[in-house]
Amino acid sequence: MQYRRLGSSGLKLSALSFGAWITFGSQIGRGTARDLIAAAWDHGVNFFDNAEGYANGEAERVMGDVITDLRLPRDGYCVSSKVMFGSAVDPRPTQRGLSRKHVTDACHAALKRLRVDYLDLYFCHRPDPDTPVEETVWAMDALIRQGKVLYWGTSEWSASQIREAHKVARAASLHAPTMEQPQYNLLHRQRVELEYAPLYAELGLGTTTFSPLASGLLSGKYNDGVPDDARLGREGNAWLQRMVIGTAEEGRIERARRFTRVARELGVAPATLAIAWCLRNPHVSTVILGASRPEQLLENLQAPTLAGTLAEVDWHRVESATR
Repeated sequence: MQYRRLGSSGLKLSALSFGAWITFGSQIGRGTARDLIAAAWDHGVNFFDNAEGYANGEAERVMGDVITDLRLPRDGYCVSSKVMFGSAVDPRPTQRGLSRKHVTDACHAALKRLRVDYLDLYFCHRPDPDTPVEETVWAMDALIRQGKVLYWGTSEWSASQIREAHKVARAASLHAPTMEQPQYNLLHRQRVELEYAPLYAELGLGTTTFSPLASGLLSGKYNDGVPDDARLGREGNAWLQRMVIGTAEEGRIERARRFTRVARELGVAPATLAIAWCLRNPHVSTVILGASRPEQLLENLQAPTLAGTLAEVDWHRVESATR
């Protein structure tokens, strides 16, 4: 496993990390969750990503139980939570958002569910138009000074919003956001490669990118439609299917088909190739993997090796196929 610094911080994360979105607490059982985390840990993964909103907090509870059961050394791994959407099924106003109250309450709840004394990374899951950014920055700074959070960051914030948070922090000598968690894959590149480009040197921004397979689209599993037993075909995931498949004008399915053809010609698994492509970006601190089966995860964990073996001409073919 390769390890990369989280932006300009001193924290080193495994180039591939493991996340619980959609799977933990809903799609898979605890036994499978245990097998997945054990496999990730055995292959050098040291960052496990989560959020208060994943399965209404159950994803964090499962992850915390599994990590405790596996007896992973607390100084050997990093764990995250995200705050914004709340964990209640029908949250009241104080149970969601980025107010000082919810940021604090959500942190305490995540600590209990994950069964840890502190969060290594704590993200603002989306911007909150109803809360002044000053209030959120002060709340995050307080948690860091209390020893409950080590690094805080954002997820899917605009470059201007991230700059504003840094400006507030600098003016009051507070802890500024260290990292951003954006979507990044061959079909979704602009924010990481263009919008955030000045922030890597200017602010020392790190990135913990998610959805390297575009929610499975780049694995080829949806080339001929959406199977009922696939993630996009599951009851309640119609919103995700619309987001992932997109419109006919966007041509996401056709681009994915071209990509999988190139992968077959190169003799590699499409999923591994898509993840390896993400790792080629030096501004990606870690790529968050999601898997529902250990064999799927083990295949994806081969991406760092693949990233260093393909020739440049092959990478040009990959990029041309998805334009």
